[in-house]
Amino acid sequence: MKKPPQHAFQAHPWHGVSPGADAPERITAYIEIVPTDAVKYELDKETGILRLDRPQQFSSQCPTPYGFIPQTYCGSNVAKRAAERTGYKDIKGDGDPMDVCVLTEKAITSGNLLVHAVPIGGFRMIDGNEADDKIIAVLESDLAYGEIQHMAQAPRAMLDRLKHYFLTYKQIPGEGKRKVEIAEVYDRPEALEVIRRSLKDYQRLYGTGKSGTLLANRRKR
Repeated sequence: MKKPPQHAFQAHPWHGVSPGADAPERITAYIEIVPTDAVKYELDKETGILRLDRPQQFSSQCPTPYGFIPQTYCGSNVAKRAAERTGYKDIKGDGDPMDVCVLTEKAITSGNLLVHAVPIGGFRMIDGNEADDKIIAVLESDLAYGEIQHMAQAPRAMLDRLKHYFLTYKQIPGEGKRKVEIAEVYDRPEALEVIRRSLKDYQRLYGTGKSGTLLANRRKR
């Protein structure tokens, strides 16, 4: 029986795509949802297929494309950093890839795609007792946001909208209020440190190998 061609199957967005040849300074981001989505999509970790997680419970929608950095994991290294910076005890990682929001002036109308982005900072979000950092990045070469290098240069109104979204989107009508807070807003150097730690957490859990090379050598010439 003939074997299928090497690239006959789509790479798993979490495990089969590189975080970027220059990560963490420049990253590949897998986008799950975009601002026009009225439902929340999320990657099915087992199959690598984007699935419908739930309808948005409120009118609040994420104001930027939102997804994660491949081959990252929020584990003990990420949690330790959150504990060090906040002084909170018994913090653990949320067990998911590192979340990322990508600022762009372009209207991206659907998710399930890969983009190149440059981290500029992040939100240290604590959900219960879990570290749930949100990296803020800009789309590489974006006409409006591409020159931004630090959080202070990003539009304050956009950052406020992102804060509001992340502080409210997990609150389910009829259920008890969840303890969610943004304990720190940090700049690019800390964002790079958080990403490095999430890359280490992934390597510790899954090891390293030949997977994740899909975009490593496909940077713009």
